[in-house]
Amino acid sequence: MLAMLFATYIIRGLWEYQRVPNVLKEDVDAILVAEGREDLIKR
Repeated sequence: MLAMLFATYIIRGLWEYQRVPNVLKEDVDAILVAEGREDLIKR
């Protein structure tokens, strides 16, 4: 649930990927890929 919130904020430009907690990055990555926004994943 929290990962979805972060992913939504990233897509809308309200949050930066680098600020996502490490424990959630895997789930956020999966959501962004599913939404076709893997371009927003910045390592």
